[in-house]
Amino acid sequence: MRIGKVEQYLIDKIDAKKAILSIVIDPVDYPTPEAAIKTGIAAAEAGADMIAIGGSIGAQGELLDNVTKEIKSNISVPVILFPGNVGTITRYADAIYFLTLINSRNPYWLGQAQMLGAPLLKQFGIESIPTAYIVVEPGGTVGWVGDAKLIPRNKPKIAAALAMTGELAGNHLIFTDAGSASELGPIPVDMVRYVRKATSLPYMVAGGIRKFEEAREIIRAGADMIQIGTAVENASDIKYRVETFKKTIDDAVKSRSVQ
Repeated sequence: MRIGKVEQYLIDKIDAKKAILSIVIDPVDYPTPEAAIKTGIAAAEAGADMIAIGGSIGAQGELLDNVTKEIKSNISVPVILFPGNVGTITRYADAIYFLTLINSRNPYWLGQAQMLGAPLLKQFGIESIPTAYIVVEPGGTVGWVGDAKLIPRNKPKIAAALAMTGELAGNHLIFTDAGSASELGPIPVDMVRYVRKATSLPYMVAGGIRKFEEAREIIRAGADMIQIGTAVENASDIKYRVETFKKTIDDAVKSRSVQ
């Protein structure tokens, strides 16, 4: 599969900056669509490298269309769909993480959901980025909905082996996620190191990253991208929050040490 415009943008950003910041907007989590739109625009203006839109439950239909369309029309960075299911597709996005939840126990998430969504993606002309998606304890809503056999937090070699599997299966991106608002925090730094050593693909980490020092240590351990949602959604000053996360990961690259 050829590399599309948005994927090439991510590769070029990683090559130039060594680490990039994604802000994810789940429209369902905001009190109004306008609040979600405002956050997405503000995050992009503050330096986020991309805006992801999606969620596990309810982020679809008119709500998804309107929020995606309004954010995209007001920013210059890509808008990428982070799908929770077949319904999380809108013609107004630039691209989609074409996810395979490779530690799901349900065949629906290993091929059937992708089959159902593929005709729409072709019809809308949305760029797909093949992504090996790995859910780690505690897993949150996505772990429950996706019927994931959650990776134990003290078993980094399992995550690493799944990352190898994702790469050998032809995916273009590895994505580990502890689940939205993870009560255990982000995935352990040691797991990030193991996954980084296991694959040469671009590597994103998400779930439970609320503190600047957490972002710093994840980037230092070798992640190419971090995705943040709740920490920005609940921020009183979105611009400051995003700018500080951005500066934190830029500084972390300078002292990066993959052990």
